[in-house]
Amino acid sequence: MLNPFVELISTVIQLYVYVLVAWIALSWLISFEVINRRQPAVQRINYSLFKLTDPPLKRIRKYMPDLGGIDISPIVLILLLHFLDELLIYYSLRL
Repeated sequence: MLNPFVELISTVIQLYVYVLVAWIALSWLISFEVINRRQPAVQRINYSLFKLTDPPLKRIRKYMPDLGGIDISPIVLILLLHFLDELLIYYSLRL
């Protein structure tokens, strides 16, 4: 049985991964012009997701090599968050 605090942190990590996936999907939809960037609802959602995801992604991008226009920093962040989640659960079960 997990500590409730560990479960809360794990849930927050999973929710943040969902936010990252939503930001990736929205950025693709905007890039391929499936949705209009100028609509007020799209602007608000894009701004909110950008403000939530940009600070950690910016730190990762500092250390990433230039891949010619391909941004894999969200994938790296998702992998790091998954690793952190698994590590947290593993060590909480050992105690």
